[in-house]
Amino acid sequence: MNFEKEIQTVLISKHFLIYISTEEEERLEYILQQTINKMFKGKIYSWNFIDGYKDNPNYTYQCIQNPLEALNTITKYNNKRAKVFFLKDFHVFLQDISISRKLKNLYQYLNKSDQYVILSGTEVNIPIELKEYIVYIQMPLPNKKEILIELNRFLYKENTDKLKYRQAICVAYTGFSINKIRKSLSKLILNNISKNQIIEQILQEKEKIIQNTEGLKFYSSESNLVEVGGLQNLKNWLQIRNLAFTQIANSYGIKKPKGVLLVGIQGTGKSLSAKIISNEWNMPLFRLDVSKVFTGILGESENRIEKVINICEKSSPCILWIDEIDKIFSEYNTNNDSGTKQRVTNIFLTWLSEKKQEVFIVATANTIHQLPIEILRKGRFDEIFFVDLPNFKARLKIFQIHLKTYRPITWNKYNIYYLSKISKGFSGAEIEQSIIDAMYIGFYNKREFTTTDVKNAIKKIIPLSKIERKKILNLRKWGYSGKITIA
Repeated sequence: MNFEKEIQTVLISKHFLIYISTEEEERLEYILQQTINKMFKGKIYSWNFIDGYKDNPNYTYQCIQNPLEALNTITKYNNKRAKVFFLKDFHVFLQDISISRKLKNLYQYLNKSDQYVILSGTEVNIPIELKEYIVYIQMPLPNKKEILIELNRFLYKENTDKLKYRQAICVAYTGFSINKIRKSLSKLILNNISKNQIIEQILQEKEKIIQNTEGLKFYSSESNLVEVGGLQNLKNWLQIRNLAFTQIANSYGIKKPKGVLLVGIQGTGKSLSAKIISNEWNMPLFRLDVSKVFTGILGESENRIEKVINICEKSSPCILWIDEIDKIFSEYNTNNDSGTKQRVTNIFLTWLSEKKQEVFIVATANTIHQLPIEILRKGRFDEIFFVDLPNFKARLKIFQIHLKTYRPITWNKYNIYYLSKISKGFSGAEIEQSIIDAMYIGFYNKREFTTTDVKNAIKKIIPLSKIERKKILNLRKWGYSGKITIA
């Protein structure tokens, strides 16, 4: 249901007091004017604290700086054409006992006179005593249809090459308000940004917006992102779902995938997988930093996790990457947090189960033991994968990937077959480190590094599989128990 239809439904259902939260007051007023005119063949009468009433011939500029009198005026105005009153920034006044009492009294009057009062504000702070009387609606950010209208207005004179990118630009602008979209488009046109840089510029602006959100970081696409070696089962699973967020898939009746949980040994490519999914699926990537969500102020942690969820939903389709999700249930598991951890966890788990927006979750964990049973059951994630240490074939691929990155022309001069043989038990990160160490040796000796240098580096590195041998054996035993899919 789009926002205009939601307002129509609420009005038809005889809800006479409506509170709409939004930061786009101008857009809200425009939508209300269109809706009210369509339904009642009339206009709305708006009030704000500075100017008082506007568009009201009997009371223009009255009730200035007087919200209580603004409510009183509604009952004095007998013209039946005054069907809807729109009072702006009213979240500031709702906690006042006189305003609260007046709204209760007003409800009865509105019911008899078949009139409506719509309140707007940027915060949701409806007092308990008014919740039975006021219906709450949150105005969503512009959908793709609205964004495309703005693009058509600004880009109609542009050449056809730029027009081909409209759908991609539309996706990049998800999460922006109409005002921000207009300013951004104006800047792009004035600066004559080339078609190849338009989306990059939009994503940079989106990153600046996200920076103001505690606990959330935006990652733009990286064209030179290193490939992940191995993990063929995971790659196949993702490839099958590559087009799941398209209109064609929706017409086919496919349900949108919810996400994956990657459990396994450190340095095996779990985190890199999130970035690669973002690149392959052409979807923005957000990383949740749990350490910045939790704070000592009572109620603030819950507000932060809800804000993170809200931004992800507004920016959908997108990918939310939760690195080391097991930390939520271990590092922050204290008895002295007044139940904060449990409340944050409940908010997040409920959202995982009930989310309707196109937010694909990629969660990683180094161990399964700290995770509660409710997060492991089907419904939270589509699949749980165990990411093991790379086998010989995967190590060959990892050596090839990293050597191609550092030596794109001469990579095939290195004996990767031999190096893969002697690096059994190494993670992908440890394999890359052996190449880096070899490069230091070659650079110090003023020559190119060799297979022998890499071999010597491998012999000096003590892999995590030896340092934490018992823990990793237990984790691998669980991974191959048949209860989980091997990545």
